[in-house]
Amino acid sequence: MATVLDDLSGFEFEAVMVDVFRHQGYRDVRQAVRTADEGRDVTMIDDSGPGEPVGVVVECKHTDAVGRPVVQKLHSAVTTYDYDGPCRGVVATTGRFTAPAQEYAKRVSDAPDDIDIDLLDGRRLREIGEEIGMDLYSGRIEVLCEETLPPPTDVETVTAERDAAAATVENLSSSELPVPDATLAFSPTLLVDTAVDATFETSVGVIHSVSDRERLAISADRDGPALLRSDAARLIDAGIDRAVPIPDGDEAVDERFAAVEFGRFGRTESEYVDWVVDRQRDRYERTVTYTGDNNVTYERTCTPTKSDVRVTGVEPVFLPQATTTTRLGEYEYGHAFVTNGDERLTVADEFGTCVHCDRGSDAGGGRADVTITHCDNCGSLNCADHVREERLVGEPVCTGCSTTGEFFLATKHFYDEANREAFAGEYAAMPVYRKPLENPKLVAGVAVGVLILLVVLFGAV
Repeated sequence: MATVLDDLSGFEFEAVMVDVFRHQGYRDVRQAVRTADEGRDVTMIDDSGPGEPVGVVVECKHTDAVGRPVVQKLHSAVTTYDYDGPCRGVVATTGRFTAPAQEYAKRVSDAPDDIDIDLLDGRRLREIGEEIGMDLYSGRIEVLCEETLPPPTDVETVTAERDAAAATVENLSSSELPVPDATLAFSPTLLVDTAVDATFETSVGVIHSVSDRERLAISADRDGPALLRSDAARLIDAGIDRAVPIPDGDEAVDERFAAVEFGRFGRTESEYVDWVVDRQRDRYERTVTYTGDNNVTYERTCTPTKSDVRVTGVEPVFLPQATTTTRLGEYEYGHAFVTNGDERLTVADEFGTCVHCDRGSDAGGGRADVTITHCDNCGSLNCADHVREERLVGEPVCTGCSTTGEFFLATKHFYDEANREAFAGEYAAMPVYRKPLENPKLVAGVAVGVLILLVVLFGAV
């Protein structure tokens, strides 16, 4: 069966080899520009050994057979490579190596004061592809991930976060909070290191240049790639070195939580890399103006090419999210946070939101400065615009569930009709002089009006 390698151009084969080497653990893997690579198609650093890091120069040949001259050219490229440390060379081909090429590489590698040269033929490349999860028949790399940021290990820890969020609600005691349903979900994410180097020139010289390095945190579930918010990205970056094996099949975790779910990476790594490259090209696009040799002002849009954008590292990891669901009366409230073991970031908090108008909600998972009050009658959480004092018992009641009645032209709120009728009996028994107190605004308005009238009369006299 023919592989995708057979259908690639030489430059595309180099790009595939960048992915291969990066997945083998090499660091700072870079593909050379299309011209003037000086026999160095790919450069990288091997720091897997006990000694100092080794600079590696790779020559890629998309051909049926590689002869001795190619290996000699690589030998010269390595010996002249500007790297402060030991170096070695690699020749990678989709085909095979001739006997003279193999003999030359062996003689150079065996020489005590010379460099080592490794030869990777098409058969070995396919073996490496299977080892790293790269399907060379489709040209795609499956995202393989068996690690997660440290998750919470018990429901009590998760419940304590819920209790802290609910503690800010007025008229809600911690003793009223039931044990919540707690779930644990592991969301697929990627930390992607990028490098953008681009120079734009005209006849007058360089009009714009870019040289930047950026680390992106990407949500990689089935909904497609998307940048994570900056605080979530920082949390992942801070915890990536403490990643632990995913607790898949861990009965202790499964028994503690109502549900444990593992998200799936929705795309191949190659597709994520393509998305990042396109995103960075758009991000660094600039429209610049410059003056030509003829003193005419020109405008040009400078967009980095795909070869100007390099993905130098892709690190997959699961991000654990703990979610609680709490039922109060007729309502359910969710609270969720993500964690890297040491830090927690709230991503959902319905204890800080009015159920009637969403005041207090924050798209970032935080809270606005709004007082939220619990209604014992129906279990709702309410902002000041949607909560009133229950006239009979003097407790908060929301406008969504209250029964109303008019007393001395003022609207009063009650838990139910029984409370309204009970207060109606009390109102009927009130002395006449006390009934106006049910409408203090009206009384105050009348008093002000009388005072003004008196002033006018005295003024007339």
